Amino acid sequence: MNEDRSRTVNTLGLLPHEAFGAFVLPPLDPATVEGFEALGDLTGMTSDAMDELGIKGVIPASILRPTDPGARLVGRALTVLNKARPEAIEAAVASGVSKLADVEAHHLAEPGDVLVLQGVDMVSNMGGILATIAQRQGEIGAIVDGAVRDIDHSRGIGYPIWSRSVSPITGKWRVQTIAVNVAVTICGIIVTPGDLVVADEVGVCIVPRARAQEVLVRAQRISSREADRRAAIGDGASIADVMSRPR
Repeated sequence: MNEDRSRTVNTLGLLPHEAFGAFVLPPLDPATVEGFEALGDLTGMTSDAMDELGIKGVIPASILRPTDPGARLVGRALTVLNKARPEAIEAAVASGVSKLADVEAHHLAEPGDVLVLQGVDMVSNMGGILATIAQRQGEIGAIVDGAVRDIDHSRGIGYPIWSRSVSPITGKWRVQTIAVNVAVTICGIIVTPGDLVVADEVGVCIVPRARAQEVLVRAQRISSREADRRAAIGDGASIADVMSRPR
């Protein structure tokens, strides 16, 4: 993605130029995105395919809980790295300076992007204003290894978030944004900007961009075989027959 750094992009000036790993991300193949969207058991089939291909990148919903259980998404990872501010809360408040700058990522967002944020737990890394901006920019949701708040608002505007926790405690004085569009670690999984993100009420799958088509083909094959077995059950096939069919 280094070639993207040479392009002129107007930032908001909240982070130094070198804090951006990339200003423009490589596009995902629309047909691949549509293929994943068509999977009935979205993360289940994707997870099975990743297992068969030896790819680690699945996070259960018991760890990253969706704010909207009915939501599902397939999109491109737009990443943010947040860390805890080192100074005491009192000093941060007295300074009057917020060091949250993840809005820079939203400023770069393109329709279909998914914010993937390595953040701070038990402290809000994202609230209602940023969710509104994100939704307006065309982002389809967020994956946050940390806490968020105002989830009734984000849910109400159709911006689903998968987060480690929820908390009313503001990150304004407790969290600082370090970088945008760099590799981040989400629940032990390394996410590279531009990777494919798949999420539903069961969990989150991070598919390396270079292997997205390979994973899709395998997931479609698994899904087809499962559909065949379900049809056989409905047709009255014996358990022995059903269980002997390809899985």
